[in-house]
Amino acid sequence: MSKFLVNRIPVTGWRAVRGFSLIELLVVIAILGLLVGIVGPRFIGQHEKAKPKAARLQIDQLGAALDIYRLDVGHYPSTAEGLEALISAPSDAANWNGPYLKKKRIPQDPWGYDYQYRAPGEHGDFDLYSYGADGTEGGDKEAQDIDSWD
Repeated sequence: MSKFLVNRIPVTGWRAVRGFSLIELLVVIAILGLLVGIVGPRFIGQHEKAKPKAARLQIDQLGAALDIYRLDVGHYPSTAEGLEALISAPSDAANWNGPYLKKKRIPQDPWGYDYQYRAPGEHGDFDLYSYGADGTEGGDKEAQDIDSWD
């Protein structure tokens, strides 16, 4: 191994490499803290904006599963049977060929509430909707209802 002179002291191998000082590390940590403070809230805001989109996608997927159920059985599940008919066969479903969902469970909306299902629906063969962030009917922004008929 070659020898280096650092401050007139002979040093060999890896000992020739100097580390960072405490002040240099504190400056880097301060810069990272500033970046997180500036960029972090923007990502949090995007996360909240993504929830209605995720709910819309889940409603579309559940709607597709309901359509396949109808093709097999001949009708949509009743309101009483609900979305559980996509997981386990109702007593009157002779040609049931499910489960119709990959995960074999009914997903909740991105806010942790159950999706609402009604058949026959007021807006079509079935109504499938989420009440949004507040879990109650109506609202705006994150609390806006998301449905299958819009």
